[in-house]
Amino acid sequence: MIPKILLKESIVAPPGFNRWRVPPASIAIHLCIGSVYAWSIFNPALIRELGVVGSSAGDWTLSSVVWIFSVAIVFLGLAAAVAGKWLERVGPRCVGVTAAILWGGGFVIGSMGVAMHQLWLIYLGYGALGGCGLGLGYVSPVSTLIRWFPDRRGLATGLAIMGFGGGAMIGAPVKEALLKAFFKAPEYVGAEADITMKTEDGKRFVQVGGDWKEAVLATSSDIAKLPDTELKEGAYLVGTGNTGAAGTFMTLGVVYFLVMMVASFSYRVPAADWRPDGWEPPTNTESSKKMITTGNVDMDQALKTPQFYFMWIVLCFNVTAGIGVIGVAKTMMNEIFGTTLPNVVNGAFAATYVLMISVFNMLGRIIWASASDYIGRKNTYHCFFVLGTLLYLSIPWTAGQVSASPAVTWLVMFYGATMIIFTMYGGGFATIPAYLADIFGMRFVGAIHGRLLTAWSTAGVLGPLAITKLRQASVDDSIRDLATKVDDRLFIQTFGAGKDQIESLMAAKTVTVSKLMSIVPDGTIDPTSGLYNSTMYAMAALLVVAFFANLAIKPVASHHHIKGETN
Repeated sequence: MIPKILLKESIVAPPGFNRWRVPPASIAIHLCIGSVYAWSIFNPALIRELGVVGSSAGDWTLSSVVWIFSVAIVFLGLAAAVAGKWLERVGPRCVGVTAAILWGGGFVIGSMGVAMHQLWLIYLGYGALGGCGLGLGYVSPVSTLIRWFPDRRGLATGLAIMGFGGGAMIGAPVKEALLKAFFKAPEYVGAEADITMKTEDGKRFVQVGGDWKEAVLATSSDIAKLPDTELKEGAYLVGTGNTGAAGTFMTLGVVYFLVMMVASFSYRVPAADWRPDGWEPPTNTESSKKMITTGNVDMDQALKTPQFYFMWIVLCFNVTAGIGVIGVAKTMMNEIFGTTLPNVVNGAFAATYVLMISVFNMLGRIIWASASDYIGRKNTYHCFFVLGTLLYLSIPWTAGQVSASPAVTWLVMFYGATMIIFTMYGGGFATIPAYLADIFGMRFVGAIHGRLLTAWSTAGVLGPLAITKLRQASVDDSIRDLATKVDDRLFIQTFGAGKDQIESLMAAKTVTVSKLMSIVPDGTIDPTSGLYNSTMYAMAALLVVAFFANLAIKPVASHHHIKGETN
C-alpha cells in the first residue's frame, strides 16, 4: 500500500504555480545519482584495498572493479524500462522516494562489502540496488518537465538531465576529500635495501620478527598517487592500512539519501488542461518541418515501430563510445600521459580531469538539448556522429605523438578532443527524451523513454568490456615484449623469479609495465600511451553505424497513433 502523499493525485500543482520551481528538484536528484560518473575515483583505492600503497596479490583487478560501474548502468536501464509505466501511474514523487532508498542504501551495502573485502556485496549494493535507484531517479523528472515545458522540450529535457552530467563535478572532489580523510597508511617495514624478501607463487614476502609476511613495495611513483604523499619508499605489510573507501561509501550513502528525499517531496505535476501562458501547440505545417508529431503513440505500440529500434541503436552506440572512457577516465589519463609528462600529469591533474569530464558532460546536456529546439533533434545527432568519429580517431594519433615527442601540446589536444566528446555524450542523453516526444508524442514519453534506456544498459556492458579487454590484451602483450628485452639475471634480481614464471608474476601483479620500464635498456619505447588505440578505433566505427541509424529515422506512420488524441 503506497501512502497517498506520494501519489500523483496528491501533487497536482494549484493554479498560478510557477513551473520554474520544479527543475531544482530534478537537478538535485540528478546531481546525487550523477556521481556514478565519478566512479573511476574509487578505482585506485579498490584495486589496492589490501595493499593500500600498492596492489597486492589478493586485491581486486581493475577489470573486476570497473564491472561494478557496468552492473550499475545495466540495472539503471532495466529499472527504467520496468518503472516507466509505473511512473505514469504513481507520479514522480513516489518514484523519487524509492530511488533515494535504493541509491543511498546501495552505498551503505557497498561500504560493508569494502570493509569485509567481499566484492559480491559491492556488486549487490552499489551495482544492483544502487543501479535500480539510478534508473528510477533518472526517469522520475523527465516526463514531468516535458509536460511543464511543452514549448521548449529540448530545454526541458536538458534541465531534467543536466544534473546527472554534473554529478561528478561535485562528487569527484567530495570523494577525493573523503578518501583522504579516511585514509590510513599500512605498517612500514623498511627500505628495500634494508630488509629480507622472497617471492612465492608471484607474491612478495618480507621477514618480520622471524615470520614471513606478505608485503608490497611502494616506489616514489606509487606514493605520488596516494592521499598521503609523505610516506617513505619501501615495504609495507598487506592488510594493515585503510584506503578510506569503506568510510567514503557509508558517508555518501547517508548524504545522498537525505538530499534525494527532500527533492522528491518538492515535485509537482501540472493539471491535465494546463498550458504555458500565451503558448499554442504548433500547427501541422510547423510540426512537419521539425519532424514533430501532433499525435500520440501508445507505449506498447511504440515497440512495433522501426523508429524505436533506430533510436535504440542511436542511443546505444553513442553511449557505448563514451561510457567506457568515463569508467576508466582517471586511469587512462595516467597511462597515456603519466609516464611521458610526469611533471604535469600527476594524481591531482587526473582527478581534475575527471571533474572536467563532469563539467563538459553537464554543459553538453543543456547546450546541445537547447540547440536541438532550433536545429532539430535529427540534425543534432548528425553533429554528434560526424564530429565524434573524427575526434575518436584523433586520440590514437595524439597518443602516438606524445610517446615519440613528449610535449604539453599533445596533452592539450587530447584534453580538448575528449571534452568535446563528453559534451556530445551528455547532449545525446539530454536530447533523446525530446526526440522521443517529437516522434511518439508526449503522453507516454516517460514510459517509452524508460524502455529505450535498455540501450544504456547494453552500452554499460559493451563500453567497459571493450575498453578493459582490449586494454588488458595490450598490457599483457607489452609486458611479454618488454620482458624479452631485460637481462635474465636482472629480471631475477628484480622480481625474485625467472622469465619462465612470467605468467604467474603477471597474475600476482608483481611484474608491471612501469616496473619493467625501470630496468629495460635505455632507448626502449614505453608502450603505455598506446594501450587504448584499438579501443578508440572501435568506438569510431560504432559512431559511423549510429549515423546511418539516425539517418533512417522518419515520422511514425499515422496508423500507429492513438485515435482522436493530440499533443
